Amino acid sequence: MPVLPGAEPYRHEGGQVGVLLCHGFTGSPQSLRPWARYLARRGASVSLPLLPGHGSRWQDMQVTGWQDWYAEVDRALRELAERCERVFVGGLSMGGALALRLAARHGAAVSGLVLVNPALKVHGAAAHALPVARHLLPSTRGLVGDIAKEGVEELGYDRVPLHAAHSVRAFFRLVDRDLPQVTQPLLLLRSARDHVVPPADSARVLSRVSSRDVTELVLEHSHHVATLDHDADRIFGESVSFVSRIAPEFAHFANEGTATGG
Repeated sequence: MPVLPGAEPYRHEGGQVGVLLCHGFTGSPQSLRPWARYLARRGASVSLPLLPGHGSRWQDMQVTGWQDWYAEVDRALRELAERCERVFVGGLSMGGALALRLAARHGAAVSGLVLVNPALKVHGAAAHALPVARHLLPSTRGLVGDIAKEGVEELGYDRVPLHAAHSVRAFFRLVDRDLPQVTQPLLLLRSARDHVVPPADSARVLSRVSSRDVTELVLEHSHHVATLDHDADRIFGESVSFVSRIAPEFAHFANEGTATGG
């Protein structure tokens, strides 16, 4: 199936500091594209892949699972690492879980993490019914579009394929199990009013990772898709400050981008 307009992956060849961005479950690169472009204007090499089964129609997700989604971001990370001295990984929602698994498995190859409303569990009574329900129903109502800012829409599926939901539930369990293996510096930004992922997910991430350099910031004016919401500029700016602190060689280019109106 053709990719929906706006859901295309994004890539920018910049300097020796790379940033991999991971979008969320049933979403698309559209939700992170402004962030990717912000980083690119400040000199970063940026990769924002389209996860398999996403960005077309929800039926295409029925034949994909977490192994496919993780393989795509793993490939993108290895590609960035081949041409960059340092690589950071950012993610929104399930993209945050993908970022955490990359950090746990790749160790020093990931220099730091920026997580926005990371998801770590499929919540609600329906989650326990997924092993059976996925054989009875193809899909349920969608999760996209939790944005406070008027006139802004997220490009994603209005249905959640239950086979894929069952797979993401299994994936979250794997990520949770391996959180103590995450040792990288971590910036976590969570929305005060998130109608998709509860604050318990962020709290569990922070309580279980082994990272010593940890910063948590609360986004007071945004809902779940904060990267398209009122606090987007804050997310972008904080991420640049975070990367610049850990990779001082990036700070010069970032400041040049700001000075030239980037």
